Amino acid sequence: MTRLRYFSYLLVFSCFLLNACKSGKSSPPRLQSGTSGAKIPVDAIVIQPQLLDNRIFTTGTILANEEVKLQPEIAGRVTDVLFTEGGKVKKGDVLIKINDRELKAQLEGKGVEEKQASDLESRARHLFESKGISQEEYDKAANTLKMIQAQKEVIQAQLAKTEIIAPFSGVIGLRYVSQGSYVTTSTLVATMQEIDPMKVEFSVPEKYGKLIKKDTEITVVVGDSPEVYKGVVYAVESKIDLETRTIKARAKIPNPNGDLIPGSFAKVDITLEQLPNAIVIPSGAIIPEMTGEKVFICVNGKVQSVPVKTGIRTENSVQIVQGLNPQDTLITTGLLQLSDGKAVEIKGLESSPQ
Repeated sequence: MTRLRYFSYLLVFSCFLLNACKSGKSSPPRLQSGTSGAKIPVDAIVIQPQLLDNRIFTTGTILANEEVKLQPEIAGRVTDVLFTEGGKVKKGDVLIKINDRELKAQLEGKGVEEKQASDLESRARHLFESKGISQEEYDKAANTLKMIQAQKEVIQAQLAKTEIIAPFSGVIGLRYVSQGSYVTTSTLVATMQEIDPMKVEFSVPEKYGKLIKKDTEITVVVGDSPEVYKGVVYAVESKIDLETRTIKARAKIPNPNGDLIPGSFAKVDITLEQLPNAIVIPSGAIIPEMTGEKVFICVNGKVQSVPVKTGIRTENSVQIVQGLNPQDTLITTGLLQLSDGKAVEIKGLESSPQ
């Protein structure tokens, strides 16, 4: 009787286990979030054409508009220094005077010789006209006068070299000679600059060689100064530098207050061209691929990938030259979750920034 009761309990327990297993198999599976039926929330912008400045940035050097080293044309002793170091001078001002007493004496002597030769030539001409002398005798007197006049002009030219004249109006630098100094043609007296306007010299990569040209507008910042100077390119080098593969250009910028100093380091912002109807998108919306680059757009609530070609890049945006059209809806967020045909829900929609 006891054994029969044991088998009865065992049979009941087995049936319970069998029913429990069948019940577990028949329970329906739970749906996980993120299935293909859910819409992915994204942000987007509507593409609008806009004005785009094709700008590049480079560095350069501030130069004086004109600059010369003042050096004597003849050797001699300095008798007068007629300028103030660091001061302004006008074109034609005498800056340095060199001893000219000997040349003046020679010029005075030649003046006397010229007077005598002129009188002899005058008498010879009258005699020749009256058949009193031959042509040869008259020519001799005339040539003597011309020779003395030529010698006089040479002395006058030498006398002019005893003065150093300011070639233009500007600022003169430090003085390197004193009154009484003996100078030669290699002696540096001072330097002189014209500082209004100023020049800025800079180089750009050769790929911009056709875009950088005369009348191109630039802006310049010097050192750590917050002030911005505007200028215009007036000359471009005619060839590419073979070592740096850059092309050199110069622009002029106004300097009415004399704030700019020749030799200063300059940061140059160049506007190469203006594109009136450019398509510009955020750089974060572009996805790189092995074969190029692509973006995602929304068409009838679904994702569509579009291969694109890019152009000008700025700090936060990129020009699209092929692949997108005005009024396209460009998806800008959730890009890692997207693929062709997926349904999306646009949470935020804006126009492309102007």
